Amino acid sequence: MPNTSPAPVDADSPAVLLGFCPGYSTTPLLDLPDLAATLGVAAVLAKDEGRRPLGSFKALGGVYAGLRALARAAAVPVAALLDPARPRVLLPALVCASDGNHGLAVAAAARLAGTQARVFLPAIVPDSRVARIAAKGAEVVRVPGTYDDAVRVAAQAAREWHALLIADTGAEPDDPVVADVMAGYGAIAEEIRAQLPSARQAAPTHLFVQAGVGGLAAAMANGLCPLMAPPARVVVVEPETAACVAAALAAGRPVTVGGALQTAAEMLSCGEASAPALRILRSVAAEALPVPEAALLAAPAFLAAHGGPATTPSGAAGLAGLRRAVADDSTRGALGLGPTSRVLLVITEALAA
Repeated sequence: MPNTSPAPVDADSPAVLLGFCPGYSTTPLLDLPDLAATLGVAAVLAKDEGRRPLGSFKALGGVYAGLRALARAAAVPVAALLDPARPRVLLPALVCASDGNHGLAVAAAARLAGTQARVFLPAIVPDSRVARIAAKGAEVVRVPGTYDDAVRVAAQAAREWHALLIADTGAEPDDPVVADVMAGYGAIAEEIRAQLPSARQAAPTHLFVQAGVGGLAAAMANGLCPLMAPPARVVVVEPETAACVAAALAAGRPVTVGGALQTAAEMLSCGEASAPALRILRSVAAEALPVPEAALLAAPAFLAAHGGPATTPSGAAGLAGLRRAVADDSTRGALGLGPTSRVLLVITEALAA
């Protein structure tokens, strides 16, 4: 069996720096035997990211990258930046585009450090998500169009206002802020590496993970592929109406997916994959699995009925992909799914996130 020991932790790791944030703690890794039996596999493990302080995995990436960017700007360690006794200096504002959860995390980072945040949201984002971001003290700016339109407007605004752009996607494969966002998500993989042996769980053979721009999928693949058991398949699940990772993997580069990108999985409504994420996904031979709206809509209730946590179509999208894969003989065979498979899912957000 591959080594499942926790990796060494350095002083700048997400696990250390996020430990300075109020409420940070390890989220549960759930064993769902009823779900596994129903789907005809040996095990289904689900990492419950709805238990994060902000209700989703985005709390890791946006907070970590935002604090790191502010610490670089102030030329101080993150610990000093968050020290309540430090002399308060004027810090640049943080700017980002978001479908909701990333903006909430960036707003939280700004509040922790004592600066301002401006979050650009596509017009379709529900008022409830806008209110949560505004409650963190951020200025919310509505942008006509899609998430990708908000990305472009936020980047231009950051340049004009001399603010720090905390993007979770980018066209440059070596974008340092996007790398920090994905490193923050990588804390999930660090936790899983520690949880598997303590829960007496064997290494997973399959990872089904949802994607908007691909950052979470890349972070999970990067952190978990070295310990996965054969056939060690990474399956990226996304809506058929916003399958930008599938398009990018097919083309070998980020390409723009047209259309309104409307989907019940609101957090996955993205038209262009992240270049840093794509590089990682290609390196592990990840495969994309677009799923229809009906499958996304049905996944939360199916998860809850088989012992899983309450979530949204975005949060349960990995399960939607797994259900589609096991139901199709060709896909099941191509992915090597069978009665000995051990599948890992990430439930990315709580129902109210």
